[in-house]
Amino acid sequence: MAEGENGRMDPELPVVRLCVAGMRAEAEGRPGVARELFRQAWDGARDDYEACIAAHYLARHQNSAEETLRWNRECLGRADLVGDERVRGFYPSLYINLGNAHRELGQRAAAHRYFLRAAERAAEAPEGQYGDWNRFAIAEGLRETAGDGEEVAAGHGSVAVGVEEPLRDLFARWCERGDLKALGLTLPAFLGFLGTDQDRARLRSALHMVRAGRWLPEAEQAALQGVLGALEVS
Repeated sequence: MAEGENGRMDPELPVVRLCVAGMRAEAEGRPGVARELFRQAWDGARDDYEACIAAHYLARHQNSAEETLRWNRECLGRADLVGDERVRGFYPSLYINLGNAHRELGQRAAAHRYFLRAAERAAEAPEGQYGDWNRFAIAEGLRETAGDGEEVAAGHGSVAVGVEEPLRDLFARWCERGDLKALGLTLPAFLGFLGTDQDRARLRSALHMVRAGRWLPEAEQAALQGVLGALEVS
């Protein structure tokens, strides 16, 4: 929800200007100033929309996990009260923040439920790097909060059996020799995989591009062909 993450926020709103100034203070290593600016934004909020924005930033500057959770709940509650297109793109990150807050408190089941909600709304985040970041955070959260012996989010967050392990082995080889081209083409699709048909098609397309380039050693080319075959039938 930061500057540049959602084009719907009006940069002329006083609340937004204060939050932008607070983010600048964060970047400059002045957390106390940032917190005060975000507090001013909260105190000056004129409606639920503005309060939602301010609460999001205040949640990042709390001294306890309990207070972080409280402010993230406040943020979500205000977004629900707004209930229109201005906040539609906020929901993936709002649920991620709540999932992270519950995870910090050791509440894995509650955290998992919020990461599931985030996965359901992932397509509503703006496209580009911010949308990719949301997907990475959701997939990681789902994997880390799945219960013992429980499938990860009923298909979310993990690639199919017969795909993930050999694909991770290929990533390890590419990292070892610095094959940035292969990694750059495939990692975003892998790290943001949430189990949808679109995710599967995106990963298949990325892997096909690497295979078609035929720059890999023969053994890796064969392993990649095996991954693609397993992905086709998953």
